[in-house]
Amino acid sequence: MKGILPLQSGKSPAGGGAGAGGRLFTFGLVTSWYASNIGVLLLNKYLLSNYGFRFPIFLTMCHMMACSILSYVAIAWFKLVPMQIVRSQVQFMKITYLSAIFCASVVSGNVSLKYLPVSFNQAVGATTPFFTAVFAYIMTLNREAWLTYVALIPVVTGVIIASGGEPSFHLFGFIMCIGATAARALKSVLQGILLSSEGEKLNSMNLLLYMAPIAVVLLLPATLYMEPNVLGFTIALARRDIRVVWYLSFNSSLAYFVNLTNFLVTKHTSALTLQVLGNAKGAVAVVVSILLFRNPVSVTGMLGYGLTVIGVILYSEAKKGSK
Repeated sequence: MKGILPLQSGKSPAGGGAGAGGRLFTFGLVTSWYASNIGVLLLNKYLLSNYGFRFPIFLTMCHMMACSILSYVAIAWFKLVPMQIVRSQVQFMKITYLSAIFCASVVSGNVSLKYLPVSFNQAVGATTPFFTAVFAYIMTLNREAWLTYVALIPVVTGVIIASGGEPSFHLFGFIMCIGATAARALKSVLQGILLSSEGEKLNSMNLLLYMAPIAVVLLLPATLYMEPNVLGFTIALARRDIRVVWYLSFNSSLAYFVNLTNFLVTKHTSALTLQVLGNAKGAVAVVVSILLFRNPVSVTGMLGYGLTVIGVILYSEAKKGSK
């Protein structure tokens, strides 16, 4: 599951990591963030492509069910963050719109993993800033400095180069991956528009608490219609190999911890540190996936991905300099 929610929490006093204990705690958070992000991505790929569990919509619904339950436990029982209440029907409908886009992003991303290697999936996913800038301009007429747009050129060029040099290129998988990336950017922009008033703003954990159950309701009919034999297949598979139950349970739990660790890392580090860690995380995921799945790679593909990453870094610097 690549559907990580944009965060709205501030840096905590612990963000400086003062002292050995603080640094160790921050290191543990970052390690957990990397492990959950890369773990859910690789396990999604393994289940959908290698293991033979070809039901991306049902898999996404399992993720959302786990996020619904674990979000409630974390907020209502463990008081991880104060519970925020949905104050009006209008606010609820806005959350529903965001949830629908969130579903489209996660399902499209999981479908793409059936056809594309993780390395190429990450290269395409790195173009999120490009789509964010496009949607922000279209929907809010918010213009960035010209250097910011110039920095997006290597982002897009890198993906074009990587696509041409990708040995395992699959057109439908590529379209799904582009769709997932665009939907993720659209949700980020829409969230800033729809939940902009102080009375409607929700931190990422409370937003997930409300979005996840809505996502389950939206995904259930889609699963029954598009993957009608999934329950029978899963039960039959579980009788032959009980590991599938543990795979699905662990994978779904990881999907929640992706959001939890992302929230905590943002809370305990700076925005700049998060950007650097995020860029590095994609590169680590690419290396680990190549080592695990042994998918063929080309020099052209790696150069394209490297150019995209450089473009993302330049874009971040340009955004920072224009503020």
